[in-house]
Amino acid sequence: MKKTFHLDGLDCANCAAKLERAVGALEIIKTVTVDFMTKKLILEAADDQFDAAFEQATAVITKIEPDVAVLTEKKASKANKHAYKKHMHAHEHGGENCEGCNGCSCEVHDHDEHASHSHDLDEDDHNPESGSTGDSYLRTQMIRIVGTGIIMAAAMIMSSDMMLITELLMYLIAYLFIGGDILWKAVKNIFRGKVFDENFLMSIATVGAFFIGEYPEGVAVMLFYQIGELFQHYAVNRSRKSIAGLMDIRPDYANVLIDGEIVTGSPEDVEIGDIIVVKAGEKIPLDGKVVEGSSTIDTSALTGESMPREAQTGSEVLSGCINLTGVLNIEVTKEFGESTVSKILDLVENASSKKANAENFITKFAKYYTPVVVIIAALLAVIPPLLFGGVWNDWIYRALSFLVVSCPCALVISIPLGFFGGIGGASKHGVLIKGSNYLEALADTQLVVFDKTGTLTKGKFSVTQINSVGISDKELLELAAYAEAYSNHPISLSIKAAYDKAIDNSRVSDVEELAGYGVKAVVDGKTVLAGNAKLMETNNIAFNAVSVGGTVVHLAVNGVYGGCVIISDEIKPDAKQAIAALKAIGVKKTVMLTGDSRLVGESVAKELGLDEVYTELLPADKVEQMEQLLTQKTGKGKLAFVGDGINDAPVLARADIGIAMGGLGSDAAIEAADIVIMTDEPSRIATAMKISRKTLGIVKQNIVFALVIKVLVLVLVGFGMSTMWEAVFADVGVSVIAILNSMRALGTKKKLK
Repeated sequence: MKKTFHLDGLDCANCAAKLERAVGALEIIKTVTVDFMTKKLILEAADDQFDAAFEQATAVITKIEPDVAVLTEKKASKANKHAYKKHMHAHEHGGENCEGCNGCSCEVHDHDEHASHSHDLDEDDHNPESGSTGDSYLRTQMIRIVGTGIIMAAAMIMSSDMMLITELLMYLIAYLFIGGDILWKAVKNIFRGKVFDENFLMSIATVGAFFIGEYPEGVAVMLFYQIGELFQHYAVNRSRKSIAGLMDIRPDYANVLIDGEIVTGSPEDVEIGDIIVVKAGEKIPLDGKVVEGSSTIDTSALTGESMPREAQTGSEVLSGCINLTGVLNIEVTKEFGESTVSKILDLVENASSKKANAENFITKFAKYYTPVVVIIAALLAVIPPLLFGGVWNDWIYRALSFLVVSCPCALVISIPLGFFGGIGGASKHGVLIKGSNYLEALADTQLVVFDKTGTLTKGKFSVTQINSVGISDKELLELAAYAEAYSNHPISLSIKAAYDKAIDNSRVSDVEELAGYGVKAVVDGKTVLAGNAKLMETNNIAFNAVSVGGTVVHLAVNGVYGGCVIISDEIKPDAKQAIAALKAIGVKKTVMLTGDSRLVGESVAKELGLDEVYTELLPADKVEQMEQLLTQKTGKGKLAFVGDGINDAPVLARADIGIAMGGLGSDAAIEAADIVIMTDEPSRIATAMKISRKTLGIVKQNIVFALVIKVLVLVLVGFGMSTMWEAVFADVGVSVIAILNSMRALGTKKKLK
C-alpha cells in the first residue's frame, strides 16, 4: 500500500533529506519519499502493516522536526455517495426538504477534511508561502533587512567616535533584530539533539564572530543569510505556484442532470452513465461522450495545444478541459478516480517519488558534507594554536568561516528545484513525466523505437479495395464484417464501417481472437477465417499474395480462400517532422516495430526516413526484438519505446523509457509508460528530450558551480586568504545563484529551438 500525506511546516530542504533518511531506516517501511518542493510524504508499506508504519513514521518525524505536522485527507465513503444521490433526488422532487433550504435546488459540496497526526497546527503559522501570510512574511523580512542595514550602517559610521560598549550594543541590537529567530531555533534544536542544522551552524559562526570582536561580520553574515532565505522562499514559492497552476485542472464541482433538474455536487460522487451539464466557461469535470450540444473546447491544460477543439454529439471529451462556448450534455464514461484529470493529478503529484541519480547523489553528499566540514573547522580552531603557536583569534576566525560554508543548501534546494521545473515545463507542452529519473534518462536517449499504428499513423483505417474470389464483393465484405463483429480493433471497426449495416449477432458464434493472426468465427454455420497471410499459411490455405501499401485482411470460408479486403491507414501530419527533429538533436537510430506486412511497414518507414523497420511481428516478437535492440546500445545511452496500444504495454515496460502516445490511448499503455504524451503528435517527443537536456544541463551547472566555489573558498579560508565575507558568498550567494539558475527550467517556452 502506498499513500501520500502533506507535511505542514516543512520549510527546510536539508531537513526534508534528513526526514527521508530517518523514516526510510524503519524496517517496516518499504519505500519513502519526502519532497521539500511539494511538501509531500509518500509512504509505502505492506497493507496489513501500513497503520503501524504510519505511526512509526509520524513518531520519527515528530522527534526530528516537532514543528512539522503530518496531514492526511479523508475520502468520502460509498455510503455517503449513495446517500448524497438519494437525498438530492428526493429534494429535487420536493419529497424531503433540507433544513434551512427554501429553493428547489440545493448545492452540496464535499470538503476535504484534514486531520493532523502529529500536531494540531495552523498551516499559516509555518508556511510563509500561503495566502496573505506570504505577504506578511515578505513585509516582516523586508523591515528586518532594511532596519538591520540602517542600524549597521549607523554603527559603522559612528564607530570611530563611540566607546566600545556602545558600538557593541548597536551591533548587538542589529544582530538580534535580524537573527533573533535563528538564534532561538538553534537553542531549541540543541535540546532536541539537532546540532548540525543550518540554524545552529549560522548561530555558532555569528556568535563566535562577536566573541572575537568581529561585530560587523557577525551581523553581516546573519543579514545575508536572511536575504538568501528570502530569495529561497521566493523561488520555491514560484515553483510551487507553477505546479499549482498545473493542478488547477482539478474540477471543483459537477452539474448532474437528474430528472430534468441540475444538481451541483462533487465530481467524486458522479457515476458512470450519469448525464452532466457543462456550461460555457466551466471545466469538464469527468471523461465522457457528448450526447447533446456543440461547443469549442480549450484542451491546453492537458495537451499544450493553443487552438481549441470542436466538440459535438458523439465526441469524446476529457476532464480538465474548459468548455468555451455552448452548453454540453455529457454522458460520463469513467468515474473521477479513473478519469484523465485524476490520472494527470496523480502523475504530477507523485513524480517526486522517483528521483534522479543527481538527486540521490546530493542527498548522500549532504549527509556527510556538513559533519566533515564542522569537524575540520573544530580541528582548524584548535590544532594550529596548540601545536604550532598560531594566534587563537586568527584560527578561530578561519574555523568560524568554515562553519558558514558548511551548509549544503545550495545543492539540496537547487537540484530538486531544477528537476521540479523541468517536469512542470514539460507538462505545459502536454508531456507528463512520471519522475525526475525518467527526465534524466530521456536526456541520454540514443535509440527511439516506434510502434506504427496509432503512433506514427493515425490508426483511422478505411476499406480502399475488395478482391473477391469465387464469391461477390458484397458477400465477402459481409462475411468479414460478421467475423469481426465482436472486435474493437481499428481494422475491425473500419470493415464494419464499410459494411454499414446492423450486425445480427445471432448469426455469429464461436468467435476466437487469434493474437497476431486475426479472428476465427462461425457465420451462418460457415467457419470463417479473417486475418493476415500467416493465418492463411498456418491453416494451409492457398491464397493470392497482394502487393499494396495497405493492410490486407484475407478471408477463407470453410477452408477455401474467398479473397481479401485492403485497408489503408494515414500517416500523421507531423510524423516525418518528428523523426527529422530526433535526428537533428542527436538521436543515433530510429526504428519501427509493426505487426503489419513487410510491404506496408517498409513503405511507411521509407516515407518517414526511419533507419530500420521490423514487420509482421506478434506481440511476443516485439518484446524479443526489443531485447535485441537493447543490446545494440553503447555506453550509458538509453532506449525509448513509443506506443499507444494495449499490446504495447509489455514493450513499454521493457524499454529503458516507455512513452505512451495520446491521452485517449490505452489505459494499460499509459500505466506501463514512464512518460505520457497527451496529444497524438510524435513531434512532442523531441520537445520533451530538449526540455530534459536543458534541465539536466542546469542541474549539472549547479552541482559544478556550487562544489567548485565551496571547495575553493574552504581552501582559501584554511590558508587565511579569504574572509567571512567570501564565506557568506560561498553559502548564501551560491544558493541564490543556483536557485535562480534552476528557475530557468520553469520558463520553458512553447517553441524550443
